[in-house]
Amino acid sequence: MIVIGNVLVALVALLHVYFLFLEMVLWTKPVGLKTFGNTPERAEAMAVLAANQGLYNGFLAAGLFWGLLHSVPAFAFQIKVFFLVCVIVAGAYGAYSVSRRILFVQAAPAALALIILWFA
Repeated sequence: MIVIGNVLVALVALLHVYFLFLEMVLWTKPVGLKTFGNTPERAEAMAVLAANQGLYNGFLAAGLFWGLLHSVPAFAFQIKVFFLVCVIVAGAYGAYSVSRRILFVQAAPAALALIILWFA
């Protein structure tokens, strides 16, 4: 069960690396425009904010990878729980303030990983 939990944590971390790339690199490109439903003008005006948001997603991914790689199992568990809760809170706020879709794309995978880890 711990292996499944760690695989889910890794998937959540990789998802946040993708969010980083999407928000920092692809924001004004066709895939970024389509993903976020922006016009080129609107995307350009928000590019700095999106890059900042992408950086925060990178910090979440880094924390999750740290938890996966830490050599002390009890501390690794605490790290993973902390960062998964951060992802869930960020996803819940994003669902409230931006789009309900964020609840399913960001918060739900983290919640599933947290539940599996908790019962492992």
